[in-house]
Order: sequence, then structure tokens, then C-alpha cells
Amino acid sequence: MAVEEVKRRGGKVKEALIESKDQRWHTRNRVTLVFGSNDIEELETYVYTKDSLEFKTVNFHQAKSKAIEEILDNCIDEFYRGHVTEVQVTLSPDGKVVTVNDNGVGFPLPKIKDVYTEFRTGSKFKDEEVDEKGFLYRTLGQNGLGASATCLTSDMFKATVRHYNSKKEQTYEFLDGALKIQKSKEKPFKGPSGVRVELTLAKEVYKNQVVDKELLRKRIIDLAYNNPGLTFTFNDEKYLYKKGLFELAQRIDATSAQLFGEESFVYETTNIKGAKVKAKYDLHLSITFDKKSDDKERIISFVNSTPTYDGGFHHDRIKRLFINMVKEKLERTAKKDKLTLVDNDVLAGMTMVIGIVMPNPRFESQTKRKLVRDTLLEKAIETFMGDNVPKFVRKNQELLDFIMERARSRQRLMDLKDASKLAKKGKRQRVEKLLDANERRDRTKCTLFICEGDSAIGGLRSARDKLFQGGIALKGKPMNVSQASIKEVLENQEFADIMSSIGLAIGQKVEAKTHELRFTKIVFLADSDVDGGHINTLLTNFFFTFWPEMFEMGMIQIAKAPLFEVVTDKGTIYCESENELEKLKKSKDHKIKEIMRNKGLGEMSQEAFKHVLNRKEFTKISVKDMKSSKNMLETCFGKESQLRKDLLIDSDEIDVDLSNVIAGVKAAKKKAAKDARH
Repeated sequence: MAVEEVKRRGGKVKEALIESKDQRWHTRNRVTLVFGSNDIEELETYVYTKDSLEFKTVNFHQAKSKAIEEILDNCIDEFYRGHVTEVQVTLSPDGKVVTVNDNGVGFPLPKIKDVYTEFRTGSKFKDEEVDEKGFLYRTLGQNGLGASATCLTSDMFKATVRHYNSKKEQTYEFLDGALKIQKSKEKPFKGPSGVRVELTLAKEVYKNQVVDKELLRKRIIDLAYNNPGLTFTFNDEKYLYKKGLFELAQRIDATSAQLFGEESFVYETTNIKGAKVKAKYDLHLSITFDKKSDDKERIISFVNSTPTYDGGFHHDRIKRLFINMVKEKLERTAKKDKLTLVDNDVLAGMTMVIGIVMPNPRFESQTKRKLVRDTLLEKAIETFMGDNVPKFVRKNQELLDFIMERARSRQRLMDLKDASKLAKKGKRQRVEKLLDANERRDRTKCTLFICEGDSAIGGLRSARDKLFQGGIALKGKPMNVSQASIKEVLENQEFADIMSSIGLAIGQKVEAKTHELRFTKIVFLADSDVDGGHINTLLTNFFFTFWPEMFEMGMIQIAKAPLFEVVTDKGTIYCESENELEKLKKSKDHKIKEIMRNKGLGEMSQEAFKHVLNRKEFTKISVKDMKSSKNMLETCFGKESQLRKDLLIDSDEIDVDLSNVIAGVKAAKKKAAKDARH
């Protein structure tokens, strides 16, 4: 039954024109199908300088570059077969004429025209072909398109083949994409056999015939690194490398470059006819590591000497296995430090140089920029990484420590962001424990006393200058911030209240924000005993860890509470130590009526509190050498307990001005230890 006509068509209709185009027309007008983009694109890559290389963004013409590479790749295939030892390349001064000359065995002269003008013509279609040892061939070209596509998109393409077996040579010149063909007669030749190709790309196809000298040089040097023992010359510059891609890694960074591994894997498999054959996979990985860089990792990779700019299976598998194995090694340390490692902790600043040589590689397209999965390659990579990561880890403990430090820094940065958010929130919230100063117009005149205990804050409440003096009480000893994460510090209510009261935020410098602070003078007010001294040092450590500039600005101070209140005939005198009391007793200027010892701030009289608070200046905790001070605090409060033991045993004076606080604790601890012995 005929299909019912949807609508009536009046008269004759215009039908689609069916055309047949030859491969010359199709290649020249659809060159992107063969060689990729025919427009200039930006490519993140590297170029070679005299002795090093430079990572940069280049203007890259994929199609033009691939057209030249196809001729170079044929030389590499002959090298894989054991026939080529030298490749000479020249680029004319105007950048339009490229010449590639190898010393291989050539090929039968009657095939010259077909090889360079007909698609599907070549020697590498049979994936099951093996060499004399039974190994599958490893090649670059597999589709029989490259050289002929280059010829068909060239204004001039001249090929001279010197055939080793026949001992004869012949030259074909293809003009205007092989519309015109001229050939010489076959004749005997002297010297080495091989193939010489001279070409000028078609202006009609590529719009610009000039070949980028810098990128052509890059490709040639890349080939030299990928094929140790194969000599290249480019415009009389010679390139020959014996250690291959490891030398490329050394060129990136000679100091940190190391050979991760270089191994061959042989697997028995079957070809498409079911016959048993051997497949050989060569894997190379070199690594450099720049500790000063937080940049994302770089991966330079090649498959059968072809740069895989877009990565692919080998990229992803090697990178993932490396990350997972290193993370597994650091798992216990990370868990202990309450850290979660991310990929960038492991890879930042790292450059991996990957080289794979394998039979029958499969790419996503003719441009060969991305490798697809291969089951035998996957097996080789897993064995390769499993064997070499443990060795790498054993040799690079310093690197593992640096990875952990990077994770800590990242965690600190995240915590700092949280701190900033909490600081903004804290400014809007009232601190219940804060005994605030009443001044509103100029808060730079205000002083905050951080007191030991609620009893001390009671005495402060009645004795203070309410306009300019405020206070906040601590419950017991504050946290040791040297052994805590920023997150733990932020979650500590005591420090959270202190920061909110002052207007401080971890990660934000004080210098430019002094006018935003609610107090610009911070005074520690603790008992004159060992515990009080310890509290002062813990507070010092807190402020110095996050705002060391406050010490340089004279903002952190200590108020020394009188240990004795001595009633004399001339009034009450306050002594801060037993030495002062003894001097007073020996003095004939006063007649002592009564001596009251204050065990703590809570026992001080209101007059004694007023005596302390009415001082114009308190003892500033100054810092002459920031580095020495930091080291001293790390000794006192860090995780290395042996450093503290050495400090207590050492009788030398402490060579930093933080000794105002720390030396007092040191002496008090020595005295306490001595008393305990007696």
C-alpha cells in the first residue's frame, strides 16, 4: 500500500544535487577531518630555549602542524623498524619550505605516486603484523592518510626515494595538490638510501604558508627526546639524547628531576586471525617537583613519540594511581593531624613526563591528541605504578613531609576564611563576659585587661576607670595554640570571646585596622605565681602566633600585681616581690605597721587594684628578633617535648625580649622543682 501523500506538490520539485568529489577536493576543502582545526588556537604548552624550556601559551595551527608531522612520523616508523639512524630537517628563511630527509631503506619506486597521492596506501594497515621476533609492530601511522593528505594540500611536494634493495632512486614532484605531476627517470644512487621530502603548504588551503619555526623546532627536539639514539638536525642544530625523556625532565628542573621508572612489559595476545603474538609496552615516567609553586600539575606525555596534548587514558590512569598510592602512604599521618588530603596537595608544583611506546595505539581522531583505553596498557600501567610508587616514596620522605605541610597550609587557609566570617559575626554579637569600657568616640584610648578568674574581674569592676578600661575573665589556663588547629582555636570559647571583644580576626593584620579595634592596649593581669606566669605565656603565644605585629606596636603588655600590701606610717606601699619587701624592711624611711600577702588577685584590696590600674604604663612585651621569638615560643609550646626539657636544664639567659614573660615562668618552674626536691 502506497504511503499517503501529506500535501499535494504543484509542478516539478527541485531535487538535491548528488555529487562525487575526488579525494584531492575533499582533503583540501575538508582538511579539518584529517588534520584537525584549520584556525589558530591558543595552546598551553612549552617551547625550548637554549638550555631550558619555557611553559607558555602559543598560537597553534593544528592542521598545518599535523601536515608537517605526518612526514616526520614516517621517519619515526622506520626508526622503530630499525632502519633509520638520522633525520635531517630544514626550514627555509622565509618559513615556507620544509625539507625532511632520512637515511632509511626507502620503498619500491613504483609505489611513490600511490603513497603520496592515494588514501589507504601504506605499509601499516595489518595490525596483526609481527617482526622477526614475533612482536607486534609499534608505529605512528595506521590509516594510510597522513603523507598523501599532506601532498594533496601542498602547492609543491617533491619526494626523492632512494630504495636500498633496488639501489635506485627516483624523484616525483607534485604541484598544486598533485594536479600536476613530474617525475625523473630511475637511476642508481651513491651514498645512503632513504626518503627526502621537500614541500610548501598550499596557501589556498591553509591561508598562510609560513611554518612556525619555534614549534617545528619543538616537535623535532621532542622526537629526539622520545627516541634516544636517533640523531636529528634542524637547520644545522644537532639533537641526540642518550637518556631520552629523563633528560627532558632534567631540562625542566635539573635539581629535582628524578627517574620514577622505566620498564618494558611483554604480553602474549592474539591477532585478528587468532594467532598468538607478543605485544611489548615500554613505559617511562620522570618527575620534577617545584616546592615553591602552588600551580596545578603539568603533564607532558607522548604515545609512540606523538604528543598527546589532550591527554587520555594514560594520563588519567597514571595520575590517579600516583595520587591514590601517595595518599594511602600518608593516610595515618593525615588522620592523626585531622587532615583530609586532596589531589592538589600531592600534585601541585609537579611536572610528570610520560612516555609510552606500544603496538596499535588508538586515538580519538587522526590528530592523535588523545589516547583511548587499551586493556593491555592498563595492565602494564597498574604493574608499573605498583612497583615504583613504594620505591619513590622511600626515596622522597622530604617530599611527603612537604605534601603534609601543604595540606596543613590549605587547612589553615580554609580556617582563616572561617575565622574572617566568625569575626564579622562576632562584631555584631555582644560578649556576655566582657566588662566593656564606656568610651564611644575614640576607642583607641581603651585598654582591655585579661584577668585570671572571676574574682579578679570583681576587683577590676570596682577599681577601674569605667570610661577607658574594660576587662574579661579567663576560666583556668587558656589553650596552647601551638598544638591546636585554627579550627580548634576558633571553637575555643575563651579565645573567641577575646577576639570578639577586641575586634580581631585570625588571618587579618592589625596595622591597617587599628581604628576598627575596640581596644588598642591589651594587658594581662594574672596572679604572681607559677600558674599566673604560665597563663601570661599562653596568652603571649596566642597573640604572637596570629598577630605578631601587635608586639611591635607595643599593644601587648603585662600588669604586675603586688604580692604584698605593706601598711606603714606614711601610707600603704605595694611590693611586687619578696626582694622588694626585704628592701622595704631594711629601709629606715618607713615604719611598718602591717604586712598583708596576696595569694592571688582575688585577695587584693580595692586600693591595691586601683594602684595597679592607675599606672600610666605597664610592662610592654617587646620583640627585638621576630625569628628568635617565634623559635622560643615553639620551644616552649610546640610538640617537641625534648626542647622544653633542654630549656629548663639550660642555665643561659633567654636571648629575646619575650623573656619578660617566659624567663619568669622558667625561673618559677626551676624554683618549684627545687622546692619539691627539698
